[in-house]
Amino acid sequence: MLGSGGPIVDDARASAGYVVLLDGEPELLVDAGGGVALRMAQAGIAPEELRALLVSHTHVDHTADLIALLKSASFSSRSEPMPLIGPSGDGPFPAIGPFLEAQLGEDGAWRYLGGYLRAEGQPFTLAIEEVDVTGEASTQQLGPLRVRSVGVPHGPVPALGFVVDAGGVSIAFGGDQRLDDPRFAALANGADLFIAHHAIPVGSSGVAANLHATPSQIGAFAQEADVGALVLSHHMARSLAQLDEGLAAIGERFDGEVTVASDLDCFPAR
Repeated sequence: MLGSGGPIVDDARASAGYVVLLDGEPELLVDAGGGVALRMAQAGIAPEELRALLVSHTHVDHTADLIALLKSASFSSRSEPMPLIGPSGDGPFPAIGPFLEAQLGEDGAWRYLGGYLRAEGQPFTLAIEEVDVTGEASTQQLGPLRVRSVGVPHGPVPALGFVVDAGGVSIAFGGDQRLDDPRFAALANGADLFIAHHAIPVGSSGVAANLHATPSQIGAFAQEADVGALVLSHHMARSLAQLDEGLAAIGERFDGEVTVASDLDCFPAR
């Protein structure tokens, strides 16, 4: 758990970011919001050690430290390409390829790191995989890990949810979403561990409820998907202010283990 917070700097948490460890070794990074680079250093994980990068969507609190991590990795001796899986685009939200091109391309703000896209100057390139958020689930085999990705409803923002399978267990990363799309429900069914984003409090409506699931919806989803354990992340001051009420609403609907995550916590999937 690198970052358990949201987009507002009011809770002493890094923004969204997770590392999947297999047999104690870092394998996947899921999102890289502000503060994640520092948390990776505190956890003793170098970005070039990762097998792949997963980006759920291009909101700032999920991508702000991505370029910082790539800059760090440019000092390494890694030569093999780094897979990077992200969403397709729509309107003001570019697909993951154009998103990176806008930063690292020939006219990008950080064009001096453009070798990550063009094999010039950096130690390795990014192998970008764009997943259509409107389509069926996509599956990538990354060594001993299987990554399943599917579009999830996050208001007008093209976004993905992920399920990672390895070592006989599975971890579902809901990301920012309302949890009302059957495609992700099918993907997450039976997951040993479900990372849910606890961004809004009980009784939320309007724009907030169009972007995120309420605690009641989180609990109902976890129960219906028959997940083994539930971890709450992506906290915001507004959801933490009503944490007791939120946990009660979840507990009324989900009879499994629920944990409120903090930065640098580590959770076993079993």
